[in-house]
Amino acid sequence: MFHEYIFHDRIDAGIQLAKKLKKYQGDPGVILAVPRGGVMVAYAVAKELGFPMGLILVKKLGHPMNKEYAIGAVSLTDEYVIPHENVSQEYIDAETDRIRKRLKKMYPKFSTEEEIQNVAGKTVIVIDDGIATGNTLLVTVRMLKLKQPAKIVVAVPVASQSAIQKLSKEVDEVISVASPEIFYGVGSFYENFEQVTDSEVIYYLERLHREMKQTG
Repeated sequence: MFHEYIFHDRIDAGIQLAKKLKKYQGDPGVILAVPRGGVMVAYAVAKELGFPMGLILVKKLGHPMNKEYAIGAVSLTDEYVIPHENVSQEYIDAETDRIRKRLKKMYPKFSTEEEIQNVAGKTVIVIDDGIATGNTLLVTVRMLKLKQPAKIVVAVPVASQSAIQKLSKEVDEVISVASPEIFYGVGSFYENFEQVTDSEVIYYLERLHREMKQTG
């Protein structure tokens, strides 16, 4: 069973998503993009709302028996781990250290003058290009709560209905342009879903910063 593409590409998806986020335009808000795929979507939203954009540099902490299954999340400064049987503290410590080393390599590459550190008391809109299971984003959001934002909104062009239900229990609002009953995977809803490169991430961060300086 085939369906029509909903989005031409990530920029088109961001333009459509921004329309659903207009109600937050008056808030003191920041946009945190999930690299890499979420960056182009977030750029289009940030440009429309006039919000600064940063990256949520978080990696999932995978289960030792199945790395794709998230048991936690790690950032440069914080970590959130859901206790699991048969997962030792030694494993968690070693994985946390390994993930932080990877993030430190990414951080200088992706840092901009507009780096967003302090989200306390602000409306934080977390943007990705789509959500299939929501597990990684779930632990990311729980870690973000440690920074005490006023509101957390998860906003994506497309999400599975199960992921929306899961995340809705953890955040103030989940906004999705589409939430199809049959979900084949995020990429199937895009006409163009090419992998986003590091250089594209840097380009869109710098482009938004330039454009906001010009309008500001």
